[in-house]
Amino acid sequence: MRRRTGPTLLAATALVVLSGCASGPSLETQGEVTAPPGDSRDLVVGSAGFTESDLLAQMYSLLLNKAGYGAEILSVANRELYEPALESGQIDVVPEYAATFADWLNAKKNGADAQPVGSPDLDATMRALRDLATPRGLGVLDPGKAVDQNAFAVTASYARQHRLKTLTDLGRSGLPVRLAAGDECVQRPYCEPGLRDVYGIDITAVDPKGVGTTQAKKAVQSGQDQMVLTTSTDATLDEFGLVLLKDDKKLQNADYIVPVVNHSRAGSERVANALGHLNAVLTTPDLASLNEQVDSWRRLPEDVARAYLEEKGLL
Repeated sequence: MRRRTGPTLLAATALVVLSGCASGPSLETQGEVTAPPGDSRDLVVGSAGFTESDLLAQMYSLLLNKAGYGAEILSVANRELYEPALESGQIDVVPEYAATFADWLNAKKNGADAQPVGSPDLDATMRALRDLATPRGLGVLDPGKAVDQNAFAVTASYARQHRLKTLTDLGRSGLPVRLAAGDECVQRPYCEPGLRDVYGIDITAVDPKGVGTTQAKKAVQSGQDQMVLTTSTDATLDEFGLVLLKDDKKLQNADYIVPVVNHSRAGSERVANALGHLNAVLTTPDLASLNEQVDSWRRLPEDVARAYLEEKGLL
C-alpha cells in the first residue's frame, strides 16, 4: 500500500556499477551466514524514493555522519531491486516497515501464497522478521515509536456529530459507511472484512478511489463517502478536514519503522547505537509533520531531516 515512484537514473546506474563489487552472501550461501558483524567506514543508505523514505534515509545518513561514518544516499524505488542490493552489500542500510518487510521476505522464501507472518503483535512480527532476515545476511535493528500503517479517517464534523474517536465507536454507532479505498479492500483482512468482523462496522460499499488519494479524500470531504483508507502518517488530512479514528482493537499490522542493515558491512553495535538515537524521539505524529513539510510546504527532505535532528538534540 506504500507510495512508490520510479527509480532515478543515478540509482539505476549506481546499482549496475556496484554489482561487480558486492560483498554480501551469495545465493548459494544464504542460510549459512556466519561472518562477524561488519563496521565499514563508508556506508550507502538506501531510500525507496517516496517522501517518508527519503526523510528517514536523510536522518540515518546524518546520524551515521555524526558517528564518524561516511554516508551517501542511493534512491531505488522498488523493493525488488533494493532488497537484493541490501543482501549483496551494494546498499548497507535501509528504513523498512516491520510487518510489510516480514511478509515480503516470507513470500520471497516460501512463495506468494505463503501464510503471512506479519501481524498486529510487534514482538511476534519482529521475531518472524529476524528469522527470515538473518539467513540472508541482514540485521534488523530495534523498532522505534513511529509506525506507518493503514488507517481510517472521517471528517472532523462527522466525528463530532456522532462522538467518534475510535473504530469501535463507529461500529457501535450502527451508521452505514461507504468507504473510499483501493478496490482490493473488499478482500483484504485489514480492510472491509476486518472492519466488519472485528469492529462490526456496516460497510455498505467500497468506493474504489485508491488509498489516501486526493480523489478519495475529496469524496469523504463532500459527504459522498463517510470514511477513507489512508495511512497513519498522512500529512494532508487537515487540508480536507479529516481526522483519524483510532484502531483500538489493533486490526492493522505492526508496521513500525525499523532500520535493516547488511550484517557483513553495517552490523556493528556502533551502527546500531548511531541509528538507535532516532528511536528515542521519532513518533508517528512527528513523522506525519515531517512528511507535511516536504509534501505541502515544499521543503527539501535533507533540510527537514537536519532541522528535526537539531531540534531533538541529536546533531
